[in-house]
Amino acid sequence: MTSDDHEGDPIGYKVLPRGTPVVTSDGVRIGTVSKVLDNEREHIFDGLVVKAPDRRVFVDAPEVERLAERRVTLKVDAATAATLFEEYRGWRGALEQRARRRLNRIRRRLG
Repeated sequence: MTSDDHEGDPIGYKVLPRGTPVVTSDGVRIGTVSKVLDNEREHIFDGLVVKAPDRRVFVDAPEVERLAERRVTLKVDAATAATLFEEYRGWRGALEQRARRRLNRIRRRLG
């Protein structure tokens, strides 16, 4: 059984169920899907609210590698996820967090 078999088939963000496990690129489970965020007007996946053991965090769409029937896989490892994802504070807080994360991604790429 391959890892793709274990995850199930790829799915779209609109049918991703609450409670789906969310794992980092190195296989560490950080929580479960609490809410899927989208830009309804433009039909764009915006990100996820993940219920972690001690809080809810916002995961921006560019940090998501794969959405599958039985698992969401992120592009970042557990160490990066621990520092990258901040507590979810509603959609206004998510906009602010997204801007900070994009700036941090640019800084990481530039070295």
